[in-house]
Amino acid sequence: MNCVCKPKSLGIMQEEAYGSRSKSCEPGRGKTMTIQENSNKKSEGAMSGGCSYAADVKQDLSFLAAHAHIYFVGIGGISMSGLAEISAQLGYKAAGSDMHLSQRTHYLQEKGILVFSGHAAANLESFKPDLVVHTAAILPGNPELAFADANGIPSVDRARFLGYLTAGFERVINISGTHGKTTTTSMASLILIASGQEPTVHLGAELDAFGSTVHMGRPHGLLVSEACEYQRSFLQFYSTTAAITNIDYDHVDCFKSLSEVIDVFAEFTKKLSDGGTLVIPAFDPNTAEAVRRMPRYREQMGLSMPRIVTTGLKGDIFAVTGEHADVYADNLNYHGGYPSFDVYIDRTFYVHIDLHIPGDHNVYNALTAIACSHINGGTPEAAAGVLAAFTGAEGRYSIKGKYKGATVVADYAHHPAAARATLAAASHIPHNKTWVVFQPLTFNRTQVLFDDFVQSLLPCEHVLFAEIFSDREINPGTVSSSMLADKINELGGNAEFFADKKDIIPRLNELVHEDDLILVLGPEDIRELADDMIKIEAGQ
Repeated sequence: MNCVCKPKSLGIMQEEAYGSRSKSCEPGRGKTMTIQENSNKKSEGAMSGGCSYAADVKQDLSFLAAHAHIYFVGIGGISMSGLAEISAQLGYKAAGSDMHLSQRTHYLQEKGILVFSGHAAANLESFKPDLVVHTAAILPGNPELAFADANGIPSVDRARFLGYLTAGFERVINISGTHGKTTTTSMASLILIASGQEPTVHLGAELDAFGSTVHMGRPHGLLVSEACEYQRSFLQFYSTTAAITNIDYDHVDCFKSLSEVIDVFAEFTKKLSDGGTLVIPAFDPNTAEAVRRMPRYREQMGLSMPRIVTTGLKGDIFAVTGEHADVYADNLNYHGGYPSFDVYIDRTFYVHIDLHIPGDHNVYNALTAIACSHINGGTPEAAAGVLAAFTGAEGRYSIKGKYKGATVVADYAHHPAAARATLAAASHIPHNKTWVVFQPLTFNRTQVLFDDFVQSLLPCEHVLFAEIFSDREINPGTVSSSMLADKINELGGNAEFFADKKDIIPRLNELVHEDDLILVLGPEDIRELADDMIKIEAGQ
């Protein structure tokens, strides 16, 4: 029988962890603890076998010496580059290769990390690695992986290596969810830094405050990391605090149904330590269903249910327990297009927040970040200051500048739900007409979610489509952005298709006027157009 272990009051989220109670999942209350006591208790439980996964991973990669040589195949990737940087900071000798050298690989070289152009067995012969880490995108027959295999050099994928790193920290916050991971992880990290907690941070995007995708804190202390469900990667990650921002159907090449996605999020919690905390949205029915499925995965690991902290707006009720959100926003208003609200924890005022990124979805992201950081020593003063100054991670409603008098915004919104959220956020910002430049990401996502893409973009005043981008599929020839444009027009909308994305800017020249808004939505391939517009405006 599925059940949820959750006390009636979280004592301002400082109650004793559930690990001290019976594993029968009977609701009950623990004694109130200070944040530091609670954090220490979780750390002790995690490192002393409260979660057997941490010990298992360490044993699997225990052959790595303190200054082992670690080689990253595909080191220029957004996550791989960060892992290489963290590894170097932790004392390992890091190097790697990439087919496409970039500003990111140049940054690594400036950090003293050796980067080879292209994949070749000679690279490994020269570097002599003790371990090879590769991305899931590396194709079979890669010469570096073949050399490692032929010479008995152990190799693991990116997720397994990140899992190894998570097991080496006293406390780990893993922030997952279909949407909002990067923004929420960024917010929580900056709050904890401002609170003096010295976290190490691993992000899925670059953050101006870091100058990269990572930030180094106290070695092996607190790690804050983005946890992605793609290819079930996050099942490798150990946590003492885990968060789920929301659950939606995505990564259709990995999951056959929404139910499979919900199930993998339930499974994600089996690597959450005994006595750990799960932060979830009270209002999301898919997350509620994941919680109902959690006990069987926790039981597999011999773990009790975690302490559950819910977030939302005032009045939101968690369907599993019928109780109101523990961390909630009240008095939500918009000033100049940006949200302003009060945060309450267990019905006690905590802090007033003025965001400088738009949208209700960012209110929810902020609440999750505040909950995660508060549990781990964050302060209300730090939350207020950090969130007032926070303008987003790269590609998350990034205001690039002006073009022909119009404001240009780039956003990673590559899913119908994300597009809706970004469009709703933009509607709060004062402007005239909105011009949406949209590029779908992956053929399979576009095909499976075709109708949802149409409905999400149909209300737009004008959509300019670039062809679908994918770097991990062969074009099946059965779906195209032109089909999305045709369907939108058939339903009374206004859309255009451009086989060559270079033709989009000349078309915008004919359309945009002063005080309009240009939203460039999709993967980095199309977001580059936003940068191109700013360069043209500057005469570059």
